Amino acid sequence: MKLIIAYIQPDKLNSVKQSLFEAKVTKMSVTNSLGCGQQHGYHETYRGVDVEVNLLKKVRLEIAINDEFVKPAMDAIIKGAKTGNIGDGKIFVLDLAECVRIRTGEIGNAAIG
Repeated sequence: MKLIIAYIQPDKLNSVKQSLFEAKVTKMSVTNSLGCGQQHGYHETYRGVDVEVNLLKKVRLEIAINDEFVKPAMDAIIKGAKTGNIGDGKIFVLDLAECVRIRTGEIGNAAIG
C-alpha cells in the first residue's frame, strides 16, 4: 500500500482527474494549498504598493492506493498536469503502514479498495 501526494496547478485538476479515471483510479482527497518552489513567486502592485507574492496557489491530491496501481496513477497525474513549464508540480510516494475502513472494519488492501 502506498500514499501518493501530488501538488499540481489548480487549473490542471480536471485534466488530472480525467486521466486518473481513465487509469481506474477514482478515490482521492483534494485540498487547496499554498506553496513555493523554483518559481519564487512574483511581484504585484496593490493600491500603489509593490507586493511580493511568494506563496502560490496549488492543489494537493492524496491517493491511498494498492501497489499495482502506483505506476498507472503516477503516469496519469503526469499526463494530466504536465505543461513543460516550471511549477507543474511534484509527486511524492510514501509507504502506507495501515489502512482501516471504518464502516466495515476491513484492514489493509481490502480497505483501500
